[in-house]
Amino acid sequence: MYNSSLLDEAYGLCEEGEYTLAIEYYDLVLYKEPDNVTALINKGVTLQNLGKTRKAIKCYDAALKLEDDNIDALVNKGSSLHTLGRYNEAIDCYDKAMQVEPKYAVAMAYKGLSLGELGHLKEAIKCFNASLRIDKKYNIALDNKTIALELLKENTRPKPKLHKSGKK
Repeated sequence: MYNSSLLDEAYGLCEEGEYTLAIEYYDLVLYKEPDNVTALINKGVTLQNLGKTRKAIKCYDAALKLEDDNIDALVNKGSSLHTLGRYNEAIDCYDKAMQVEPKYAVAMAYKGLSLGELGHLKEAIKCFNASLRIDKKYNIALDNKTIALELLKENTRPKPKLHKSGKK
């Protein structure tokens, strides 16, 4: 398994922060096996780590053309779309991932993050709660639920009334 060892090498390079070299390894795998979904997704993640979000999305899209229900490709694409501020599209990706795997804490929490960015705090909190029912210790859900609750409290506090100043 020549390509398997290349994938292992590329993954190891990513672990060491050698992202550019890792991409070269993923490209070697994809040259020999253009339909290698794992290489496409891992290359996408590596590109994402380099801040090349649009290129990462292209890798995820290529993987999804091969396996339209690949949870990793869906969640990572959603994460990339979130980074670009395309929250509704990100939510669509997370929803598709949860159709495949309904009890996927990561997709549920990430959906909450995108909902929160859109200002839908109550819905975001519901997502964080659902994620925590699946994985009670999932830090992203725990931390962001706390933030969303605080924001919700701030938004529901009565605003001080402005007093007109003037001569009596």
